[in-house]
Amino acid sequence: MSTETAPVVDPEVRDRHDVGPCESRVEGVAIRALTRHGDERGGFTETYRQEWFGGPAMVQGNRSDSAAGTIRGLHFHRKQADYWICLRGSLLACVFDARPGSPTEGVTQGIVLDGSTSAGIYIPPGVAHGFAALEDTTLTYLVDNYYDGDDEFGVRWDDPEVAMDWGITDPILSGRDAACETLAELRAADRLPAPWSA
Repeated sequence: MSTETAPVVDPEVRDRHDVGPCESRVEGVAIRALTRHGDERGGFTETYRQEWFGGPAMVQGNRSDSAAGTIRGLHFHRKQADYWICLRGSLLACVFDARPGSPTEGVTQGIVLDGSTSAGIYIPPGVAHGFAALEDTTLTYLVDNYYDGDDEFGVRWDDPEVAMDWGITDPILSGRDAACETLAELRAADRLPAPWSA
């Protein structure tokens, strides 16, 4: 991020992407509609069931708080699936199928989630993922493996091959995310996800 300018979020970026819950365009990604039950006391939402996705049980939960104008990602894992829910604010999630041989290899999808959206996103191993905080936001996510630094990979957030319309000028980035390689560089170094298998 430039130290001289603050991030600018395009207010129309939401209109250029899907709003969760919606259909997934990436093989294996599931965007789950959640049902909220409410009365005068407030509300209750069942947010996760292992049977919804048929994968391994989730073993670790995490929380990410991000200031408006932050982009986190893109990240991918070879051995870990994620399940995301936005609890506060509004974010633009990006999923990109980086798995060689996948039926949707090279497909990018943006999904808008906010604190009142009743939707969760399941992201399988090999699918690159990240999000932009369109306003101050809180994301919680479950993972099906404990943290393993050797299973942390990144793709540049502005890689032209991904071609994600983030809607943010001069985003706030971590040093790690700013230093990520492009898909072309990862491909040349044989560091892409494992090939897709049915």
